[in-house]
Amino acid sequence: MPRKFIQRFLPSHQSIKENRALRVFGSLLHDPNLWHLNRRSASGAFGIGLFFAFWPVPFQMWLSAGAAIPFRVNLPLSVATVWITNPFTMPPIFYGAYKVGTTVLGADPVHFEFQFNWQWVIESISTIGPAFLVGCAICSVVAGILGYMGLNMMWRFSVKKSWEARRQARAARQN
Repeated sequence: MPRKFIQRFLPSHQSIKENRALRVFGSLLHDPNLWHLNRRSASGAFGIGLFFAFWPVPFQMWLSAGAAIPFRVNLPLSVATVWITNPFTMPPIFYGAYKVGTTVLGADPVHFEFQFNWQWVIESISTIGPAFLVGCAICSVVAGILGYMGLNMMWRFSVKKSWEARRQARAARQN
């Protein structure tokens, strides 16, 4: 069940190979292990994607793809999972990361209003930057681990449930 569910949302492996942003990886994308969808590759890809989703950089997909290749996990799922942080979800997610950072550092939260210019970004690095980056790092590691473990357990549960259903159907046919 998880395999069929996940495959509905993934782009084709040909569309990933033809993506201009991912051409940097060249022939590395031809490894068949990057396209298999099994418990190990799916949970690893989900963990990697969630790990990089909390990084406040504009090239999260490249980082996720770059990590999926040496770990030999499902590349499309890894790249797609990064999009959990998209332009609509970034403000609440990154504000939550900032709150985590202030809590961990024991700093008082600074009131700020986002402004879309470089001057604001440069000024914010010294005021909210440390708490924000620490919060992003913590959320990144925690989300990656929980994503890996959660999908792994969900996959195992689904397979166990399918085996049980098949066993019961076989027993019903024999009776």
